[in-house]
Amino acid sequence: MSSSRRKRRSFTAEYRVEAAHRVIDSGRTIAEVARGLDLHESLLAKWVQEERRRMEAAEAHGEQLLGVDERAELLRLRRQVSELEKDNAFLKKASAYFAAMQQNRPGSS
Repeated sequence: MSSSRRKRRSFTAEYRVEAAHRVIDSGRTIAEVARGLDLHESLLAKWVQEERRRMEAAEAHGEQLLGVDERAELLRLRRQVSELEKDNAFLKKASAYFAAMQQNRPGSS
């Protein structure tokens, strides 16, 4: 493999949807958005096509689609939940550590 080839990147579903909506909601071209996100145009075009199909299917079933502001809020809340879950995991480990330290202190039986 040559050194000029990029390492294969993976993208979350949320990222793909958000990238697609940068095209759908803004009216910008796929080429413009792809350059801005450092993506290959064909990849972004595929995501846009998938998202448009998903939107059409949702509308056909009478489902309410999220607006731009609602999607942004959802992404912000997902990030916040992720951070809080990490904080929680850290606090659980820290409390277990300090509980073990307390039990190991002389005279703490």
